[in-house]
Amino acid sequence: MQAGDIYLVEIPPSGGHEQAGLRPAVIVQIASEKLSAVLIVPLTSKQKASDFPFTFIIEPHRLNNLDTVSVALIFQLRAIDKRRVKNKIGEIGLEKMKLLKQNLKEIMGL
Repeated sequence: MQAGDIYLVEIPPSGGHEQAGLRPAVIVQIASEKLSAVLIVPLTSKQKASDFPFTFIIEPHRLNNLDTVSVALIFQLRAIDKRRVKNKIGEIGLEKMKLLKQNLKEIMGL
């Protein structure tokens, strides 16, 4: 598991407007060996979500193995238990990873 990989993950419901359920997500950072959590950015197939700030579109490609156009919801960055990470689908590639990092820096004020 590496940053930029796309995995199916199980996101527990939280009762708000956050993404939940089994869905693809981009691995942002793997926590240290001492922690059992991983930072993820969930994806959605609802293209209207790209109207929100801190999102970008990922077109299906043989590298990412996505079935449909997806939107990376960077503003919904979250930590989940590694046990919720299921199967690897693909990866986003270097250009999209750069875009993800730029958005993360901006949203976090780094």
